[in-house]
Amino acid sequence: MQFYLLDLAPWIEPLAQFVFWYPFFMALFWISGAVLFSLTREQEKPLDLNEREWPLISILVPCYNEEETIEETITYLDRLTYPNLEIIAVNDGSSDRTGDLLIGLADKHDRLRVIDCHENRGKANALHMAAHAAHSEYLLCVDSDAFLDEEAPYQLVRHFLEGGERVGAVTGNPRIRNRDTLLSRMQIVEYASIIGSIKRTQRVMGKIMTVSGVIVMFRKKALLTVGLWDRDMITEDIAVSWKLQKKFWDIRYEPRAICWMLVPESLSGIWKQRVRWSQGGQEVVLRHFDIFKDWRQRRIWPVYIEQVISVLWAYAWLVVTIYLFVTADTVQQMLVWFTYNSFALVLISHIQLLISLWNDARYDNVFRYYVWAAWYPVIYWMLNTFVVIAATPRAIRSTVKGGYATWNSPDRGTRRSSL
Repeated sequence: MQFYLLDLAPWIEPLAQFVFWYPFFMALFWISGAVLFSLTREQEKPLDLNEREWPLISILVPCYNEEETIEETITYLDRLTYPNLEIIAVNDGSSDRTGDLLIGLADKHDRLRVIDCHENRGKANALHMAAHAAHSEYLLCVDSDAFLDEEAPYQLVRHFLEGGERVGAVTGNPRIRNRDTLLSRMQIVEYASIIGSIKRTQRVMGKIMTVSGVIVMFRKKALLTVGLWDRDMITEDIAVSWKLQKKFWDIRYEPRAICWMLVPESLSGIWKQRVRWSQGGQEVVLRHFDIFKDWRQRRIWPVYIEQVISVLWAYAWLVVTIYLFVTADTVQQMLVWFTYNSFALVLISHIQLLISLWNDARYDNVFRYYVWAAWYPVIYWMLNTFVVIAATPRAIRSTVKGGYATWNSPDRGTRRSSL
């Protein structure tokens, strides 16, 4: 079927077709996977918190310049009713009052232990130290702005108890708690319609691109077999996901393990976050291309290929757009092309959005934000283009350079809690 009302050069036509069909096909793919996951894996009966004796878990909280959020986070973690837990917070060379606040909090909360580092060596290094200090086999990693739902620890640890010895990690369901700005509401829709659908679909496939760094529980034995987290990778959560799966550890997604977090509320904050995510994904692609040498890794091949294709799509979209700007005789021709192609993508994106919101509505009243950002899934593809292009040279440089991947405290937004 021809979707263009412009005469395109022979060499540009395949790119233009790819630019249209790739997001269209992937939207259908994510929809199918999300529905299948929901019908087969989200219909279980409510968890009985008194059904067994729950094992010790260690909650690891890496921190860098988190003086505005850390006291609130530790207080919430200490209030959890899970009967057997310890909290290990690591101050990774903060330049603000984070270290002093943590030391003071350790005097107030008996379940809290603090590791105070004087040099910023990155989140992965902070998690290394916390993991070595942990007494438990089950390590629950959370960000320093995270509020865990009461049932979250139970929902995560039950997979290890019921799923067998090959369960290496279980990732939870991040939800957004600052909801008073357009940018934060857009991200509510994004987490439901794009990130949530992708996680569900990849879990049906059996392999996932990445755990959610904001809430994930690991089996310590699994982490030790892969050398813990990579200190030289900008996104330690993506990197460790691939290391575990290459060693045939199972990673699961548990949407009932809810974690409330803060998201950026400035354009610069969102840009930095997304470039970091894209850089981490591309670093994984560069580091783990050897999976195609091993037939046993075939189940993760589709995840790798999809990641590569998404990067290629970004460059193809840019080439096609520039070509049309240069060759179009009138503005009307440009508008016709964009309108005609965008209509189909908008339609399929809305279907994906509605199904995804239906999935997540059982955990969070997300339907009320539909009118604020119903168009965001389409804008996502264009945003992804510029993010990918900006991240590519950084990923290449980081892969060549190596060393510690240090971090900066992200934009946590201006509103602390509006649930």
